[in-house]
Amino acid sequence: MQRVFITGASSGLGAALAKQYAAQGAAVALVARRRVLLEQLVASLPHPERHRIYPLDVTDHGALAAAAADFIAATGGVEVVIANAGISHGTLTEHPEDLAVFERIVATNLCATVATFAPFIAAMKVQARAGRRDCRLVGIASVAGVRGLPGAGAYSASKAAVVRYCESLRVELRGTGIKVVTIAPGYIDTPMTAVNHYPMPFLLPADRFAAAAVAAIAAGSSYRVIPWQMGIVAQLLRLLPNWLYDLAFAKAPHKARQIAVAEIQGAA
Repeated sequence: MQRVFITGASSGLGAALAKQYAAQGAAVALVARRRVLLEQLVASLPHPERHRIYPLDVTDHGALAAAAADFIAATGGVEVVIANAGISHGTLTEHPEDLAVFERIVATNLCATVATFAPFIAAMKVQARAGRRDCRLVGIASVAGVRGLPGAGAYSASKAAVVRYCESLRVELRGTGIKVVTIAPGYIDTPMTAVNHYPMPFLLPADRFAAAAVAAIAAGSSYRVIPWQMGIVAQLLRLLPNWLYDLAFAKAPHKARQIAVAEIQGAA
């Protein structure tokens, strides 16, 4: 039986991943801010008694470390840790009030990924030395991190940083038996994308994303874009020279701004 720790598990990608793993018989730790949604989710999963909920904010690193320690103590170890918690709001540098939103996005999307992984590495190394070669640290990035999107500087920067952080960690842990997997979703049908008022090519249902992501995690893929069509788009975007990219995206639609940090606190 796999043991899986997922942040941002109350809805969207996190909930879909939890359902996928629970259906496979895993014991799942569900981490998110909203207790009621976590309780509803765990009650809907097969064998709810196997799973544990941790209502906390992932930017509270002490609470996150305590949850990790509790889950390891309760289950005897962990095979998969998925740093999925994330928020996305438009930001414009010209507005000083957006700085607080920018900081919150980076703290949630990037710094909390580091804080999610850190408490598990020692235990995973012990498991790997004992013969468990299926340990995975999984960072959820985004195709939005491939190139900087106008009006989404905080989100693009945070997700690009997740990719590079996971790459660094992957090399650091090479030979330990722990694999670092980066998943870059394209447009997935979740509450986060439901507020987007612009075309979203190759929009994928969350359950189909979760099935593909779980397969990539099991395979130990170093980097995977889901859906695959967006992987092709990402490759093309990387190849565009700056002048052409700037021209093509200068009038791209912007995600709505959020001025007050208090308004985005419930998103993770």
